[in-house]
Amino acid sequence: MRKAGEAADGAVAVSRARALDPDVVLMDIRMPHVDGIAATRTITRETRARVLVLTSFEIDEYVFESLRAGAAGYLLETASADAMLDAIRAVHAGESALSPQITRTVIDAFVSNSPRQEDLPDGPDVDALTAREQEGFACLGEGLSNRQIATRLVIGENTAKTHVARVLHKLGVQSRIQAAILARDMSGRRP
Repeated sequence: MRKAGEAADGAVAVSRARALDPDVVLMDIRMPHVDGIAATRTITRETRARVLVLTSFEIDEYVFESLRAGAAGYLLETASADAMLDAIRAVHAGESALSPQITRTVIDAFVSNSPRQEDLPDGPDVDALTAREQEGFACLGEGLSNRQIATRLVIGENTAKTHVARVLHKLGVQSRIQAAILARDMSGRRP
């Protein structure tokens, strides 16, 4: 791994992500001019970079808005150096990474705010996915890694990565986390 660039504000972060084409962007939340959430949204839409939020803010609103914006992970700055490197590697490999405290927040919010089936709007057309992609989509809903998906579907890990990438593209989501939330939401709609 090598450092490709640095930015003091969100607007510069977006500009550098466009120009430098990094694999992973470490993003803070509070930044001048353009905040980290808006910058994350732009970077995940306009570049191939995956965003890992690395911040001191353990505020639920920031967590959820970052994930909705397409962040592949959310890590608190109190994490150890090893945990940070593991999270960067995971995000680079197409996985998600959440601080343990954040994982609990996400799970609690999901459980307490799970919508009733009749309140759910129509979602993306999952029927556009091939049968194998639908199986991969279901695995994402369970929070499985690419390796676990490969094992479950008895395919190679690279094939699992391909299925996941196609699922993300076809459903118009920017991250595995968004796909997992969508899969969980949609599982409540099916008879």
